[in-house]
Formats: sequence, C-alpha cells, structure tokens
Amino acid sequence: MRGEYCVGGASFLSFVALLLLIFVHVGQISTSLVPHGIAMAKVNTSGFGQALNESILNPIGGLYTTNYTSPLGEQNGLRQFYDFGLYSYCAYVNSSAGTCTNRTVAYNFEPYAAMKSDMLANYSQYSDSMFVNTTFFNSAYLAYNSRVAYYFLLIGTIFATIALFTGVAKRALLFFISTASSIMAALFILIGAAIWTSIVKKSEDINTLEITQLNGGVLSGVTVSYGNGIYLAWAAFACLAAATVPYMVSCCTFRG
Repeated sequence: MRGEYCVGGASFLSFVALLLLIFVHVGQISTSLVPHGIAMAKVNTSGFGQALNESILNPIGGLYTTNYTSPLGEQNGLRQFYDFGLYSYCAYVNSSAGTCTNRTVAYNFEPYAAMKSDMLANYSQYSDSMFVNTTFFNSAYLAYNSRVAYYFLLIGTIFATIALFTGVAKRALLFFISTASSIMAALFILIGAAIWTSIVKKSEDINTLEITQLNGGVLSGVTVSYGNGIYLAWAAFACLAAATVPYMVSCCTFRG
C-alpha cells in the first residue's frame, strides 16, 4: 500500500470519527435542529398518566403540562419526552417543542429524578413506590456511570483530535504519535460507548414493569430507549479502530 494512500485513508477515518464525536457532544445542548436530533438516551412518559390512572383508580389531573417554555425541575408538570445528552437534557411536550436544563460538564443521567422534579408531590409519591426496585429509579448508579462514561468519551475525543492533526505531517515521530493516539482514542471511546450502552439497557427495566396487577397487569407507561448518540459513538470507535492500521503502516514503513 502506497504511503500517501495510508496517510490519506487514516486521516479521512480520523476526520469522520472526530466529526461523529462532535455530534455526540452537542446532543441536547439546545432545542435547535442538530442538537435536538441527537441524544444518548430517550425517555417517553406519554403513557404514564393512563397507567397511573388505572393503577390508583382515580382521575389524573395536572400531571402533564402543555407549556413547553415552563422551567424544568420546578414541579410545573411532566413532559411527554425527555432526551438526555452529555451536558444537559431537554424535555418536550411534543416532538419539537421543549426546553433544556442549564449545561454542565458530565451531566448526570438521572431519568427518574428528571421526571420526579416535574411532577407534583402527590403523584411522585406514587411513582416512588412503583419504581423503587428498578435501575431506572437508581439515580446514584446511573449518575455515577454516566459521569465516568463522559470522561472516557471526552478523553477519546481529545486523542482523536491529536491523531488527526499529527497524522498529516510526514514525520516518523508524528506518525508514531498519531498511531498511539488513534489506538488510545479507540480504546477510550469503546469504554465510554459500552458504559452508556449498559446503563441505558439496564434502565429499560422500566419498560416492562407492571405497576399493578389490576386488570390483568398494567405496565408503567414509561419507556426508555437508546439515543442515536450512542450509535454515533460506536461508529466513531469503528472509524478510529480502522484508522490505526494505516497509521501503523505509515509509522513502520516511513523513511524520512
């Protein structure tokens, strides 16, 4: 394989990986077009009201809000959809209208805490008892692991950037740095994506939770699913892993 093809192919793969990681990082930092479309995890609460009604056998009023501009976390009413990113989460009253929390580095993934902070206390006391034995309810576990995953993704992004910019110069030392950086980037992104995949998968236990045995059993009405940000992170890992081969070939064969 010609040296310039190796360098060009590796640089292209590193560029694609870095672009994907940038998209991962901007997910849910605002409700504008691109951030709105990217999330690490999604929570759909649209069926919770009906499930709660069937469980407690009382009319449900004031559980949801239709005012998408009302601040989050102030018991102003539950939203239909909660989308979580690395720096904040956004909640939506429909597919497009919503608002976001303040941005924070390594934002905690705490889906139940987000829900509870929007509900009136008389409803959250029911959900506490219903969800208590689920991973979805375990905010401490999910928050800790999402913070750890964030730093793996961040460090992986930094290594990917180093790999891209050091791999374009025709110097043996820089080829070595780009090879090592690509390997480290792939490893860190792998771990970060795997942690996020794991915690979202475990949170899906809420999807099949029966909150009452009445009427043949009533599911919670809350569903958790993977966001496309996780798939982007896995794609970035694949690109970085593939880039290590041409980087390594360039590093081992370059004479200059």
